[in-house]
Amino acid sequence: QVQLVESGGGLVQPGGSLRLSCAASITILKINRMGWYRQAPGKQRDLLATISSGGDTNYTDPAKGRFTISKDNAKNTVYLEVNSLKPEDTAVYYCNALLYVFDGYNVKSMEHWGQGTQVTVSS
Repeated sequence: QVQLVESGGGLVQPGGSLRLSCAASITILKINRMGWYRQAPGKQRDLLATISSGGDTNYTDPAKGRFTISKDNAKNTVYLEVNSLKPEDTAVYYCNALLYVFDGYNVKSMEHWGQGTQVTVSS
């Protein structure tokens, strides 16, 4: 079982910046891929960015340009930095961990989620 704890959310004025953190309970080198999602009120949870155990990053269109995903293997922590925040960035931001586990017969994928951290962009 992997536990993920997000932090760093809060109330930010438009144009401001935030760095969200996601601390994992195991070494993140064993996690095949970690990602950040967000869910606005009344909307589905959307993927923003992912980072592999090897450090490869990918961004979805909404996250290109203003979002940066990074990690610190020594701290078992993944970060999401968001710049030039807009009111439409208001959402609960979730951390996700994807692991591929071999059970002796098959490779299974296992996903784990954090509890989320609220980001509110408002003046």
